Amino acid sequence: MTGLFISEQLDHPSTLAAAVLTDENRIVVIVVAAVALAALVVAQLLVRQVLAAGEGTDRMKEIAAAVQEGANAYLARQLRTLGVFAVVVFFLLLLLPADNWSQRAGRSVFFLVGALFSAATGYIGMRLAVRSNVRVAAAAREATPAEGEPEKDLTAVAHKAMKIAFRTGGVVGMFTVGLGLLGASCVVLVYAADAPKVLEGFGLGAALIAMFMRVGGGIFTKAADVGATSSARSNRASRRTIRAMPRPSPTTWATTSATARAWRPTSSSRTP
Repeated sequence: MTGLFISEQLDHPSTLAAAVLTDENRIVVIVVAAVALAALVVAQLLVRQVLAAGEGTDRMKEIAAAVQEGANAYLARQLRTLGVFAVVVFFLLLLLPADNWSQRAGRSVFFLVGALFSAATGYIGMRLAVRSNVRVAAAAREATPAEGEPEKDLTAVAHKAMKIAFRTGGVVGMFTVGLGLLGASCVVLVYAADAPKVLEGFGLGAALIAMFMRVGGGIFTKAADVGATSSARSNRASRRTIRAMPRPSPTTWATTSATARAWRPTSSSRTP
């Protein structure tokens, strides 16, 4: 029985089915692309809602502008470095083996597309984050009314601030999902059976740039956290030092004040 089973396997060898994009599957991919576009539209609406919130006082706007200037300088420097890296990897992917040159070219081109989508998501997310910080702070600041104003509902104030913060995070999520699905759908629609080989390049570009931007962004924000923490600790240490300094006794203070009041510069004490 075993020999007969083996002989049947040899007579009818199993083969892997080739990837085929049927009409039904094509419709599914088109629907996915439409959902991706809808996610990008929702992200744009969330951006408008976040930027429509108030920025607080003039001092808050001044500080926020300084933070935004630093963030923009960091993003510009990082994107220039990642651009050189992406070009090098583009040519390296052309040298890797593939079934034909169409797959090699598509893999390299969509590597750049994935890298561009990932960089755009990181850039938009960080740029919006530094702009929404002051708006969240301004919304939370309403919990402390000015002199003469009635007290406000703390729950409503907290919900308002949380809504701005949540929408800011939603923008990054919508861009990540929307651009990822849109790029993958385009690859499947264009390359059909060759899509798996080309998707390797698209996923590689998106993942690599996201990794570098995550590490760099973490360093940038951690440096800001360290600076703020050091400043706060320095202020607390200064206050503790001042409180620990010995206070002059009432007698010493009275004697010093009386001496200062009694002393008057005379003509003889002036320098010639």
